[in-house]
Amino acid sequence: MESLCCVAVDLGAASCRVSLAEWNGSGCQVRAAHRYANGPIERDGHLWWQLDRLCQGTDEGLRRAAELLPDGKRKVDSMGVDGWAVDYVRLDPAGMPLENPFCYRDPRTETAMAEVWARIGRERLYELTGIQFLRFNTLYQLHADRRDGIEPGAGWLNLPEFLLHRYAGFQPQTAVSEYTNATHTQLVDARTRNWCDEIFSRAGLERAAAPMIVAPGTPLGPVRGEIAALPAYQAARVIAPACHDTGSAIAGIPDASGDWAFLSSGTWSLVGTVLDEPCTSPEALAGNFTNEGGIGGQIRFLKNVNGMWLLEECLREWQAAEGRSWSVAELVAECGRRPVPVAVFNVDAADLILPGHMPSRINRELENAGHPPVPEDAAHAPEMAGVIFVSLAARYAEVLEALRRVTGRNFRNLYVVGGGAQNAYVNRLIAERTGLEVKRGPVESSTLGNLAVQFASLESGPSHVTRDAVARWAARLNHGTCA
Repeated sequence: MESLCCVAVDLGAASCRVSLAEWNGSGCQVRAAHRYANGPIERDGHLWWQLDRLCQGTDEGLRRAAELLPDGKRKVDSMGVDGWAVDYVRLDPAGMPLENPFCYRDPRTETAMAEVWARIGRERLYELTGIQFLRFNTLYQLHADRRDGIEPGAGWLNLPEFLLHRYAGFQPQTAVSEYTNATHTQLVDARTRNWCDEIFSRAGLERAAAPMIVAPGTPLGPVRGEIAALPAYQAARVIAPACHDTGSAIAGIPDASGDWAFLSSGTWSLVGTVLDEPCTSPEALAGNFTNEGGIGGQIRFLKNVNGMWLLEECLREWQAAEGRSWSVAELVAECGRRPVPVAVFNVDAADLILPGHMPSRINRELENAGHPPVPEDAAHAPEMAGVIFVSLAARYAEVLEALRRVTGRNFRNLYVVGGGAQNAYVNRLIAERTGLEVKRGPVESSTLGNLAVQFASLESGPSHVTRDAVARWAARLNHGTCA
C-alpha cells in the first residue's frame, strides 16, 4: 500500500498533544511533535477555556510536525482533531467565535438538569438519547445560555470541530458535528443517529443553530489559512476523526472482537463496552449508563467515573500551598510498598467534581462513609493517593459488574487505555477485585485512534471507516515505533 502521513491533534483539559504518523507501506512511526499545557481561567465568577491558547498551541504543533518531515520528500496527507466532549464555541453569522467557551466545570449548570427536566422528563430524555445525566452535557449548557440571556440562535461547534472548521478555512460546509462527539450533547436520537427535534423543541433550543452531523472519517476539505502556506500541508485534507477523545481512545484498541470491556483512564475515567445497538432499558437508566456513538455506527455503552482529577487537584493544591511537588509515578511506587488501604469513599460524589480544596473534600466523603480522615498536607500525600487509588479501583469494579448485568455479556479482558495504563498499582487492584485479565493498552490511545480513523478514511474512503478497518490500523500503529 502507498505511504501515508497524518497529523493528530489531541486536546486535553490539562495538556494537549500534536503527533505525526508516517506509514511507509509496511510499518509506521508515530512521533510527538508538540505538547502544550491547557486549563481554564476564572473570570467574573465563571470558568472559561482560552481559545486563543488552544489555537496558538495547535498551530505551533502543526508547524513542528512539518519540521519532522524531510524537506520535499513527504507531505502531510491529512490532519484531524479530537478532544473532550460537551464544551462548545458560539459562532457569529460568519462562523467566527463570539467569546471564549465556558468550561464544563463552571457552576452555572448546577440547577440546569432539573430545569430541563421540567420541560422534558428525565425518563423521556433517556428513552430518546440513551445518554447519562451529567449536569455539564451540552444540552444543559445550552439551556443555561438561553436562561442567562445568551443569544439562542447563535451557531455552536464543539471544541474539536471548531478547530477542524478553523483549519478548513471557516467554510460554511465545514461547520459540522462529528457523530461520536454529537451524541454526548444529549441532543441526538440514539436510533436515528441525528439531532432530536423533540428535545430541541421542548427544551426551547434553536434547532437551526446546531451543525450538521457527520460520520467519523469524513473529509471536510483542504487545509486552508496560514498553515496551508507551509509546503508540508499544501495538499493536506482536514478529516473529522472520532472527535470525542474517548471515541478515539476506544478506536485505538486493536481488537475488533466483542469479549472485552474498557477503561479509558485519565482526568476522567470511562468504563464500558462496545455494542451494535443502543441499550436504553430501565436497568441502563437506573445505572445511569450512556450510549455514545462509536466507529461504524456502533455504540460505546459506558459510564463516567471520576478519575485522576482527584489526585491532580490534590497535587495542584500541595504545590500551590506548600511548594511540594510529587509525581504520580512517585506516589504509585510508594503506594505499592504499603498495605492496601481499607477506607473507600464515593469518588463520584457531586462535591468532588468541583475544583479547589480537594484533600478536605475527600476527607468529608471519607467521614460520610464512616472512615477517619487522612492528613491533608503534602507530607502525607502517599496516604491520600492510596485512598484515592483503592477507591477508584472499587468503583471501577462496581461499574464493571453493573455493566455485565445490564448487557448480559461476560467479559474476559479489560483494556486499560490512557494514562491509567501506566498505573500498575491500580490495575492490579482492579484485576484482584474483578477477576478479569487487565490488558495494558496504549497510553496515547486517543492519538492512535484519531490516526487510525484518518488512515482508514484515506485508504478506502470515508464510507469504509468500519470498526474492523479502524482496528486493523490501530494494530499497525500499536506495533509501530511510538515516541
